[in-house]
Amino acid sequence: MRIQELLKDLPIVYRLIGDENREVQSLCTDSRKIEPGCLFFCIPGMHFDAHEYAPEAVSRGAAALVVERELAVDCPQILVENVRLAMSYLASAFYGNPSKSLKIIGITGTKGKTTTSFLLKAILEKGGHRVGLIGTVCTLIGETEYAAGKTTPDPVEFQQTLKRMEEAGLDFVVMEVSAHALAMHRVAGIRFAAAGFTNLSRDHLDYFGTMEEYLKAKLAILPMAERNTVNADDERVAEAVDAMKIPYTRIGIRERADVYAREIEFTESGLSFRLCFHNRAAAIVRMGMTGIFNVYNALMAASLADQVGVEINAIREGLETVRSVPGRIELLDTHTPYRVILDYAHAPDALENILTTVRETTKGRVIALFGCGGGRDHSKRPIMGEIGGRLADFTIITSDNPRDEEPMEIIDAIVEGIQPTGGEYVVIENRREAIRYALSMAKKNDCVVLAGKGHETYQEIRGEKHPFDEKVIVQELLEEMAGV
Repeated sequence: MRIQELLKDLPIVYRLIGDENREVQSLCTDSRKIEPGCLFFCIPGMHFDAHEYAPEAVSRGAAALVVERELAVDCPQILVENVRLAMSYLASAFYGNPSKSLKIIGITGTKGKTTTSFLLKAILEKGGHRVGLIGTVCTLIGETEYAAGKTTPDPVEFQQTLKRMEEAGLDFVVMEVSAHALAMHRVAGIRFAAAGFTNLSRDHLDYFGTMEEYLKAKLAILPMAERNTVNADDERVAEAVDAMKIPYTRIGIRERADVYAREIEFTESGLSFRLCFHNRAAAIVRMGMTGIFNVYNALMAASLADQVGVEINAIREGLETVRSVPGRIELLDTHTPYRVILDYAHAPDALENILTTVRETTKGRVIALFGCGGGRDHSKRPIMGEIGGRLADFTIITSDNPRDEEPMEIIDAIVEGIQPTGGEYVVIENRREAIRYALSMAKKNDCVVLAGKGHETYQEIRGEKHPFDEKVIVQELLEEMAGV
């Protein structure tokens, strides 16, 4: 594709410096992967500025550069105010604007995005649609599964994925949309058929600084959608959306909701509730998942499906089809007299939710094991310690993904929060050994909650990712302990 074709419908201000007839054969954001004929995006970042790699890109045959300042290099340059924003539009144009032939449903919020997306995918399929999924756990194109990187991919990967979905003949795409993705314009130019806002709680303040900025980033998805659904029981979110003066559907378990649940019951095997739509239809739903937060996830999925025309029977069947989501309250098959549950809870509210939920269905002790990620919001560490001390019978504080931080410094901050509670705890830095300790102390009717890793199959230590699949590790440890 020639540069002039690529720029033909670019909806932002730009200035082209150089030959508009130069052929662009690929898109590139990584200077290490530059190849002849590529369009190289000079993205300014927190730790490095890709403008500094422009001479290298030119020497390796880049066809053109997208820049925020004119550079002294012999190569066509597309000068824009924001390279990230331009990248979204240019990537879409390069791949033939695939989003125009797909119905895309976006889900944002602090918690519940992954589970809601899996529930919605199942519902849409019960409604007779071919559905793709883009999210934290994986990307699904038909029956083919691809490993996920970011919750929402960068624009080049995102548009490439949409192109593959278009070619596969899919009708719908269900995707998680992170606050980072919205702030960094990864989904710019997308017109969502529907969007959902699940909830807002403390997370990612290392990047956004304040809850106000975090909320602002997430709210940006709503004007991009034809229809919106909001968790009205999250008053902070509902008030912010009301102030935007845009129409939306309310979900909740309160009277004021448009899509709501009544007669909620929890059992050891799951939950049931009466699903009601605007007082016009109702169905009894029996799910193999538990927790009040999964009632909200189900309501969000049901509302979004309703907004795109799915009948209530397909909604009910879809909700009942999903028994679990990888790394979300996932009950491991351990064949032990106690339960072992894997959950991605890595933020205070998520940890409180999982421990509260497990408490309701556990006859014995709740044994919680968790850490906190390095290079992220430091303030949540003592908060999570306090939650563990308050809600678990015994807490094992360990390492998560320390990244470039010293693991014990992270652990010490968690300990500061748990000590005032008087809750019993132990510190075991090595996560594998921490899991061994949890399994060895568990007795009949206890529940061991492994929180923080969820679906992740690695541990990031000093900048390197090491294989660490807790499902595998639990099985290995149980076999070792049994002398197998």
